[in-house]
Amino acid sequence: MRVPFNISYLTLSIIGAISSLQAAQAQSSLTEQKVVVGEAPAEKKENTAVSPEQKAASQTRVKKSDATTTDNIQKVVIDGGRSDDDARRQSTAAKLIFGREELDRNGDTNLGEVLKRLPGVTIGGRPGRGGDIRMRGMGSGYTQILINGERAPRGFSIDSLSPDQVERIEVIRGAVAEFSTQAIAGTINIVLREDYKQKNVELKASLGTEQNRLSPNVSVSFPGEVGNLSYAVNASVFQNHQRDQSTTNAIETASDGSTNLSQNEYDETHRQSAGIHFAPRFNYKFENGDTLMFQPFIMRSHSTFDGISVVDQIYRAPTAIEPPAYAVANNSGSADTTFIRSFGNWQHKFDDNAKLAVRFGGGYGKMQNSSLSNELDVNANPVAVVTVATNIVDKTLNNGGKYTKPIGEGQTFAAGWELELGRRNETSVSLNNGKPQFQDSGDDLSASTKRFAVFAQDEADLSAQVSVYAGLRWEGIRTSSSLAGLDVGNSSSVWSPIAHAVWRIPGESKDQIRISYATTYRAPVLNDLIAIPSISNLNSPTRPDRIGNPSLKPELSKGIDLAFEHYLSRAGLLSANFFVRNINDLMRRTTQLVNEPTGQRWVSSPINIGQATTKGIELEAKFQLKEFLPDGPAIDFRSNYSRFWSRVDTVQGPYNKIDQQPPYTANAGFDYRLSGIPVTLGGNLNLTPGYSIQSTDTQLNVIGLKRQIDIYGLWKFNPDLQLRLSANNFRANDYVTSTDVSLGGVNRLDYVTNKTYTTFSLRLEMKL
Repeated sequence: MRVPFNISYLTLSIIGAISSLQAAQAQSSLTEQKVVVGEAPAEKKENTAVSPEQKAASQTRVKKSDATTTDNIQKVVIDGGRSDDDARRQSTAAKLIFGREELDRNGDTNLGEVLKRLPGVTIGGRPGRGGDIRMRGMGSGYTQILINGERAPRGFSIDSLSPDQVERIEVIRGAVAEFSTQAIAGTINIVLREDYKQKNVELKASLGTEQNRLSPNVSVSFPGEVGNLSYAVNASVFQNHQRDQSTTNAIETASDGSTNLSQNEYDETHRQSAGIHFAPRFNYKFENGDTLMFQPFIMRSHSTFDGISVVDQIYRAPTAIEPPAYAVANNSGSADTTFIRSFGNWQHKFDDNAKLAVRFGGGYGKMQNSSLSNELDVNANPVAVVTVATNIVDKTLNNGGKYTKPIGEGQTFAAGWELELGRRNETSVSLNNGKPQFQDSGDDLSASTKRFAVFAQDEADLSAQVSVYAGLRWEGIRTSSSLAGLDVGNSSSVWSPIAHAVWRIPGESKDQIRISYATTYRAPVLNDLIAIPSISNLNSPTRPDRIGNPSLKPELSKGIDLAFEHYLSRAGLLSANFFVRNINDLMRRTTQLVNEPTGQRWVSSPINIGQATTKGIELEAKFQLKEFLPDGPAIDFRSNYSRFWSRVDTVQGPYNKIDQQPPYTANAGFDYRLSGIPVTLGGNLNLTPGYSIQSTDTQLNVIGLKRQIDIYGLWKFNPDLQLRLSANNFRANDYVTSTDVSLGGVNRLDYVTNKTYTTFSLRLEMKL
């Protein structure tokens, strides 16, 4: 396999860079003898309400710190900081926080494996291969994904992000005015590694295997300080080797019940990929107290694939619409992806304790994909040579700011703006025996997006028991594209009022009730607006070409959340959350047979179809067994269960539900620390049942059971050295789906079985 870099050389280079940084840090420490142990970061006031017990504890810590101040050269400050549960409890908005403990628990090598175990979060697609991230069981596009509070760039896959690059994950069930309200299901904010919590160099090396195919991964994280500049260098390199296998059984019948087509298809693909992630972070503190943070993020990957597709066409009637299928197709291709993203933040504090934070950044993404398919008939004679080459370049600039002003005791007002400019240039060439497969093949597509928002929010502690939040956001989006001399545009804007309240039940310091209201929306993605098609080689009602619709309108939603939370004396909690969303201008794809210059083809395009309602209840329980059995074993339990209901008014029942929404999802996991030896054993069961979705009146989609078991064992040799052995997708069940389309007097049923595999991983973790 051709790769753009050598992993062994890169690993040695990273270690050499660490040695140089250690030397610089040691030189700096000679001039400043200051040791800070467990220092907690200054937290922003917004979305934070502090209980009387916590205020008292904070005052106690301050007094202890003052009492230990002497004229000695060395100064020691001890502060335990806040746990993830404390931060969740103090937030006025419903925000779940998962830090390094959750990220490191199972030794996962991609972030999707971590996300699938979080309450109310599901991952589309088959186990072990990732997919779109969903909350509340709602399909692709309803969940907003942010990186450091900013929207992820187009084409970026969260599965490609290593957990070692992440400091914490914030799951926001409602909406807050300072973030975009393109979050009908909720928001997942991924915060990259920060320097203030980490005190040691961390080196992690893992070796995974799937079907005896090895996948190495090395990551390093190095914090340091030179004068007023603090930094954290995070980098990782990886290689993956995978094989995918699937079978498709298809049968097509006419309106009189006669068979038009019966065929079986077998697909096998071998894929190899390699990549690097680099995410340093720099913080500089000026003499006047201003701070400047800058964090670039670079991701580079290269992959190649080769495979075979075998079609056994058992019967084909002369009247069948689909063209005769090939008997064998030999496929190959490659993909190169580069993402460069920068985040910057400047903060200035005023004399009246007000604060101005200005964000700035930009991004560059380049994706080059090419594929070649040599198609043969049953006698091994050439039928067609299909080539596809796509070149996409994305550029973005963004700027935002927030002014925060304390008002009296326990109240904070904030207002700000957000601006994002994006531009895409795309060229797609699709040829069949040298002839274009669609009219605009080879033409340059130019598309641009402009998004501007202003917001204001006010948060107040009305008493020790009650905290409230009110916010208002206006957001407008303008999209324009030009292809083959045809210019099209789409504009939309949304006002989003938001309200949150928390009531801490008197006399029950660990019980509280939340209620939230928000207006949110889902904007069409760029590919659903522009008219450039995506061609399907085996064109059929279940495998149509895909094209956009420049006239699409965004979906608008109004929803409420109501939750009860009980925090245990040890680390743990019990919670129940109910939500409901009413959605207008629901977007769905419809399929029809159209006349193209190359003949009739099935084409799928998106339209607005009407209204929908979804609701559900989310239950969560995590606790230590010693909470209830003080003399019991050291076992930590984690579990969550979410039940969903939905209805699309303009689609016939009984399965007229929100796209890709299962009836429920469930997780159950545990960690058991053995007594006498430094070993921890743990595991997790992730369950999504099979379900049916009536996508349109003419199409029914069926998704099979998805059950994934992950287990691990952790041996801690000492606080700075540990070894982890894990197995993901231990049972490796087949993943089954089917699509049934009745259209134009034809019924087509495709039944697809995808193989899944167990991945074993051995991971060594060191603190230097």
